Amino acid sequence: MAKILVTGGAGFIGSNFIHYWLTNHPNDTIVNFDKLTYAGNLENLADVEKNPQYLFMYGDITNPEMVDNVMKGVDIVVHFAAESHVDRSIKEPAAFVKTNVLGTQILLDAALKHSVKRFHHVSTDEVFGALPLNSSEKFNENTAYDPRSPYSASKAGSDHLVRAYAETYGLPITITNCANNYGPYHFPEKLIPLAITNILEGKKVPVYGDGLYVRDWLYVEDHCRAIDMVLSNGKIGETYCVGSMTQDVNNLEVIKKILKIMGKTEGEIEFVKDRPGHDRRYAIDWTKIHNELGWEPMADFDTWLAKTVDWYKENTKWWQDIKNGEYKNYYEEHYGK
Repeated sequence: MAKILVTGGAGFIGSNFIHYWLTNHPNDTIVNFDKLTYAGNLENLADVEKNPQYLFMYGDITNPEMVDNVMKGVDIVVHFAAESHVDRSIKEPAAFVKTNVLGTQILLDAALKHSVKRFHHVSTDEVFGALPLNSSEKFNENTAYDPRSPYSASKAGSDHLVRAYAETYGLPITITNCANNYGPYHFPEKLIPLAITNILEGKKVPVYGDGLYVRDWLYVEDHCRAIDMVLSNGKIGETYCVGSMTQDVNNLEVIKKILKIMGKTEGEIEFVKDRPGHDRRYAIDWTKIHNELGWEPMADFDTWLAKTVDWYKENTKWWQDIKNGEYKNYYEEHYGK
């Protein structure tokens, strides 16, 4: 039995991880530490809130007293909590530096003080910059850092701090740099849930620029399994890149796949003004985690994309409650009315 502190557990990936862990490790205790910002939603965890192995604690990772209190008796930290949307980072970079850099440093201090057995830091492929379109290049664990947005720069800073605490203080750490996740409970500001929910509402699907931007899409449960394998068998101090795709699929193709699944035409696409500094292509070489730990994706992109569409169809109230709130102002600012 282990006591696991999950930061940002009310968010998209964090809540999926908690569901996954309670199912696959029912004897462990999960403490979900979350500030409940706009993307944190306890409805994501309504079905486990009465589980005796699960506890929610409200808190802010930038508050040292709160962090010190919640870290007591913790065996493993899985650190998801982060500001994560590039568009928002362009508008308000200071919030990203405070949460992603300072918040991580405060967690690291507390983890050291309380002698946690593992600090697992969840990061992004965006710290590596961008790759050329129509190339065969991929990011791997040895790729030089080249962040190009306030979001990716703040995540790069947190990665460096985690490694520094390992080297300087001997903190037992692991890091995963993951691809773009998709699946249930995904906040509808990101490409896939935005497209699905807009179609369900009878709205156009906004696509930045020419739509030819390429991302490596990782189903969220595959990501949770990867973290599980790293915690179980990964080497202390190591980084593992977690991707899924074996061939490039650009954003416009992703939208067309969603439209086809939902029985709609390409006339639902609306091209909008591009965002500043938009990275052209991401791709991940996940050879290391496959060879060393035996991880690989469960299924292909088309299968899990269809399952994701079904989830949003079946959970209308969940996303409608979100899109009727503060989100409306954000949407109009970025895509127009």
